[in-house]
Amino acid sequence: MLKLCTKVAVFSVFLQTNSRHSMKIRNIDLGEQPIVLAPMEDVTDPAFRLMCKRFGADMVYTEFVSADALIRSVNKTMAKLNIDEQERPVAIQIYGKDVPTMVEAAQIVEEAKPDILDLNFGCPVKRVAGKGAGAGMLQNVPLMLEITKAVVDAVKIPVTVKTRLGWDHDHRIIVDLAEQLQDCGIEALTVHGRTRAQMYTGEADWTLIGDIKKNPRMRIPVIGNGDVTTPQRAKECFDKYGVDGIMIGRASFGRPWIFKEVKHYLETGEELPPLSFDWKMATLRQQVLDSVELLDERRGILHVRRHLANSPMFKGIPNFKETRIAMLRAETVKDLFSILDYIKGNYAI
Repeated sequence: MLKLCTKVAVFSVFLQTNSRHSMKIRNIDLGEQPIVLAPMEDVTDPAFRLMCKRFGADMVYTEFVSADALIRSVNKTMAKLNIDEQERPVAIQIYGKDVPTMVEAAQIVEEAKPDILDLNFGCPVKRVAGKGAGAGMLQNVPLMLEITKAVVDAVKIPVTVKTRLGWDHDHRIIVDLAEQLQDCGIEALTVHGRTRAQMYTGEADWTLIGDIKKNPRMRIPVIGNGDVTTPQRAKECFDKYGVDGIMIGRASFGRPWIFKEVKHYLETGEELPPLSFDWKMATLRQQVLDSVELLDERRGILHVRRHLANSPMFKGIPNFKETRIAMLRAETVKDLFSILDYIKGNYAI
């Protein structure tokens, strides 16, 4: 009898790890094991979102949008609501710290016709979390839940949430919080595997994300986020923690093709044949041109040069610090392209 029970248990585990299903947020079908682009301020503008989409991102998020600025119709903030039909499905993410403001902002966002409205309860930076918004909400869960419920009731589009494990190591509340947020009516939850206190330091801990998935009361999709920098790690997170989707953020800096690499590995079990140095350089050049076309030369360069300077392509190049500094100071397409030409001529591999 014991042997039979053991065989049944093993077969059950096999079924769980090998039965894949499409992840759906209401009627939005993201397919099996979707990989999505994280919302990042000064990073995920329409040009970058479209590039990541072309490389295989299953869903993209806008830069986060201040609810206060939205209801005051601040031009720079309103511009963040611009979405391109080609980037769908796309989520617009907002943050704020009180119910009326978040509700009004959510209704403004709904008019921009995104596929999803995402609530940011995870941004750790001081100017956001220190004022009680973003990850600051982890210190006031009743208000977080009140905002969530009010926004869900105020709009017709699906509402999702992105948050962290908790405020600090002693207050990692995410497993219970996930269930409470689900009860407010959200239709998916993204969890970054760090506390607010950690900011972006240390390693992301996915164990509690796995615990959310093990909770039999959880019905909504759970997306894991944090330190997924390789295709192998993406597969490990799906297999080990049972998440429905994976969000990639900082690993896309200067490497939008990470989505191509990850999707290929998940679909075939094999690494994508190495992309050539020339191909990657051409992609970075295109990213520069797309950014400039979307904004203008000055703002486009300001926006994109940080991506390039942080590209993992240039890791390991000896004495690269001065070249990186030059990239961060470039002010024209000509300046930036001449630096890329210099790198290609001296370091191409």
